[in-house]
Formats: sequence, C-alpha cells, structure tokens
Amino acid sequence: MTKYRDQFIDVVNYIDANLDGELDVKRLCQLAYLSKYHFHRQFSSHFGMPVISLVRLLRLKKAAFQLAYRVDDKIVDIALANGYESHEAFSRAFKKHFDKSPFEFRKTPDWTPWRSKYEPVIKLRTKIMNENPDFKVELIDFPETSIAVMEHRGSPNLLGNTIQKFIEWRKINHLPPNKSKTFNLVYDDPAVTVPENFRFDLCCSVDFQVEPNDYGVVSKIIPTGRCAVVRHIGSDDSIGAVVNFLYSKWLLDSDFEVRDFPVFFERVSFFPEVSESEMITDIYLPIDLGT
Repeated sequence: MTKYRDQFIDVVNYIDANLDGELDVKRLCQLAYLSKYHFHRQFSSHFGMPVISLVRLLRLKKAAFQLAYRVDDKIVDIALANGYESHEAFSRAFKKHFDKSPFEFRKTPDWTPWRSKYEPVIKLRTKIMNENPDFKVELIDFPETSIAVMEHRGSPNLLGNTIQKFIEWRKINHLPPNKSKTFNLVYDDPAVTVPENFRFDLCCSVDFQVEPNDYGVVSKIIPTGRCAVVRHIGSDDSIGAVVNFLYSKWLLDSDFEVRDFPVFFERVSFFPEVSESEMITDIYLPIDLGT
C-alpha cells in the first residue's frame, strides 16, 4: 500500500503541473505502474472518486485561488483558462462545489464547503510526508527584518478574506512579491486549535514604519537569531508534516530549544502562479542552544 500511495502522489503532482492542458490517461497509468483497468479502480479506492473528478476538483481549486487573489482577472477568462467552454458552465460547476457563485466567492472567499470534498487529497499528501520525513534541515542566522503585518484572527477557512485585503494594501503601497519578501507568522496549528482562536499573520518585508491605516496593517519585526530551516517544495496540504517534524523528531534529536518567537514561513513562489507541486516555502523554526 505504501508503494501505491507514493505512485499516486506522483500522479497528483503530474495532474497539478498539467491542469492547463489535456491530461494523458496513458501517462497517468505509467506513473502509477498500472494498466488502465487497474489504474481507475485503484485510483477510485484511494481518493473515493474517479480521476476525472479529481482533475475537475483541482481545476476548480486553481480557479478559486484566481478568483480570490487575482481580482483583476475577469471571471470568464478564469473559466476559459480552466477548461470550461462558457461562463455559465463554470458557474454551475463552481457553485456545486463551493455553495457560492464565482462572483459571490470572489467577494467573500470561504473554503469551508471545499475542504470536505478535498480531504482525501490532503490525507494522502500528509500521510506520505509523515511516512517519508526526508527533510534537509539547515541552521542559519536570520537577520532582523522589518515587516508590515495584517493579522488574521478566526477560522482558517476564512483566511482568504484577509489575504485579499492584504494584497490590496500591498498594491496600494507598491510592494509586490518581487520587491518585498512575503512571510507568514504561524502561531497556531489549525488541526488542534478551535477555529475562532486561530491566529495567523500575513506579512511582507518593508524598509519603513507603517503609518496608521484603514486596513489595520501594523509594523512588527522578525528578530535576529538562529533558525532551523527546511525548504518545502509542494502543496501547502503537506506543510504541517514539515512543521511537526521540526518540533518533534528534529528538535528532540538536537541540542537546541525553541526561542520565544513563532515558527514562520517565507513564501518564495506562489500558487496559482506556479503549480502546487512547484510551490516553494521556506519554513523557519527559531531556536537557541539548550541550557
């Protein structure tokens, strides 16, 4: 079963990387080392859905990210780019999965209905990462970094609303990701934190003090200090496995203890600009030598 899980994550990564075109079922079978007949049966048993349904789900996920975070893109262009022949066909499919029309979702992104449908993919990616913790940990001295911060407080499923506002603030202040590094301060584990208590900061590097503003963006500092860092390449679905590894096995086997600052991410490349399998996130755990 472990062999099949590894093979199917290769299949999902291939689908992620080729969502814009026609997917070759023969190639998917080759990645899984299965005949076409066995491939479809095994795939459905792993994911609880046929491969074509997963492809549709991943395309809708990409479309949802584009709706939420690329607000200048027209809905009809997003529909066509994700394989739908018309705005109407896209709207019907989108509403079926998200319980909102594309227009309504763009106004107030809510990922709650999505998660139950997407859960099999999250579980597979997380399980594979937990079973194969081949993470390269480096030790670095992180420099003091001034950041502009928008605090998200509440359900992680509503994080999209806060991201939208932060993107808008960055645009107004001419701080695109290619000029200003993007960070997240991660205070809580969503798996063990009740939604209303979840805390997560959206951040970008700045060289000025943030003035009071209507968006609620404030100035903070990532302090200088030693960090353990892992470069994670792939979907956020499995990023929790890397964080858990740093806090558990790696920290227990080291001579370090955690500093009084939360784990934080630097977003090097983003979905949907790149496929989920090509996302790059550097995960930093602030540490000190143990006493």
